[in-house]
Amino acid sequence: MHSEEIRRVHNIDIQVRFADTDALGHLNNASFVIYAEAARLSFLGVLGTNVRSLILAHLAIDFRKQVRFGESISVVTRVEKIGTTSVTLLQTVMVSETVAADIRSVVVSYDYEEQRATPWSAQSRAMLEEYSGASDHQH
Repeated sequence: MHSEEIRRVHNIDIQVRFADTDALGHLNNASFVIYAEAARLSFLGVLGTNVRSLILAHLAIDFRKQVRFGESISVVTRVEKIGTTSVTLLQTVMVSETVAADIRSVVVSYDYEEQRATPWSAQSRAMLEEYSGASDHQH
C-alpha cells in the first residue's frame, strides 16, 4: 500500500439541532467545534484510547460551505501525523457529498497528575497508524 493512500477513516453522523443555528438558520461557527470534539472523542474511544488522558493542544477550522438547520452532516476523521506524544487529526465536516469545513487538531497524550505529555503506547501508536496516510476526503 502506498503511504499516501487512505487506510481507514472514522465517520460519525451528527444531528444539527435548532439550538446550533443562528437567527437565519445557519449553523453557528462555534457548533463546528462541538461537532469536531464529538467526532474526535468517538474516534479516540473506538481506538481504545482513554480520552481522560488526552489534551487538545491546537484546533484550526477552514469553513467551506454554510450549513443550514435540517441538513444531514457527518464528520470524517483520519490521522495526518503521529508524533511521540501527539497526533494530528484531519476532520472533514460533510453535508451530503460537499465539504462544509476542514478541521485540523493536535491531541496530546497527557498525564494530568504529573502535568506533562507522555509517549503513546505501542498499542495506541499501532491503532493510530491504521488511520494514517489519509490525503483526501472519503467517508
